[in-house]
Amino acid sequence: MPNFWKFVAVNGLQCPAGHNRKILLRYNESPIAMSSAQFKQTGTRIMKLQARDIEYRCNDTLHRGYLACDEGCGEPVPGVLVVHEWWGINDYTRQRCEMLAGLGYCALGIDLYGNGYRADNPDQAGAAMNSVLADINVATERLRAGLGTLLAQPNVDPGKTAAIGYCFGGAMVLHMARVGMPLSAVVSFHGLLAPFHTPGPGEIRARVLVCHGEDDAMVSMDDVAAFQSEMDGVGADYRVIVHKGAGHGFTSKAADTNAERHGIPVGYNAAADRESWEAMQALFSSAWG
Repeated sequence: MPNFWKFVAVNGLQCPAGHNRKILLRYNESPIAMSSAQFKQTGTRIMKLQARDIEYRCNDTLHRGYLACDEGCGEPVPGVLVVHEWWGINDYTRQRCEMLAGLGYCALGIDLYGNGYRADNPDQAGAAMNSVLADINVATERLRAGLGTLLAQPNVDPGKTAAIGYCFGGAMVLHMARVGMPLSAVVSFHGLLAPFHTPGPGEIRARVLVCHGEDDAMVSMDDVAAFQSEMDGVGADYRVIVHKGAGHGFTSKAADTNAERHGIPVGYNAAADRESWEAMQALFSSAWG
């Protein structure tokens, strides 16, 4: 897509299922607010950014995801799965989906907990996360269901897919790579690194990017070294970026509020947020041309 279209933000309002959210775009560095159902002429083509809630099922559980796409492209585009933090699918997840749509991808934020559950405090978040991790086979099925929902979108190129995740979601996208799901690339942002599945040599086919904060109090540099040893042992195509001065949760502006409100060791770091997002874009460009 023309690089003078840059997605910068979304409004924070919740929308009923099936309704479009308003998107704020920047055109030639001048902010423009527009409905995601409206057209806007760029220098080479019309863009039509749309975002909506989407429901899908995994076995008997209803999941409530969020789909954001540029539907004015006229040809299949790469699809990116977005896996939420331990809080559950929320406005931050939706924002990242919309940012990916602004880059010309079709992005699906999945709901690993079911029924769109969102935690209000760390105790609820930890309980929800642990309920999923208690049976990794269930977690794997839910990840596959989310990926299947993304692949079922008519404007997604099935040969060009990736998954990105944050914190708990970072661990989950690494799990997707470890079990060999059909992805070109996975990106973990301040994610947990310990494996839930031990892959054999050559079984990780996706390219892997890990963006880690040097001062992360939840995932140590020893954990990073163990991850690197694991990836080297199975011959994975991977890269680890350690962001100096960044702690856990460095991509989320809500991290500072959560740290103050709940007393947890997280914090936003603007430089690490920008650098990691740029590294993700570089990986996608390399993987898909």
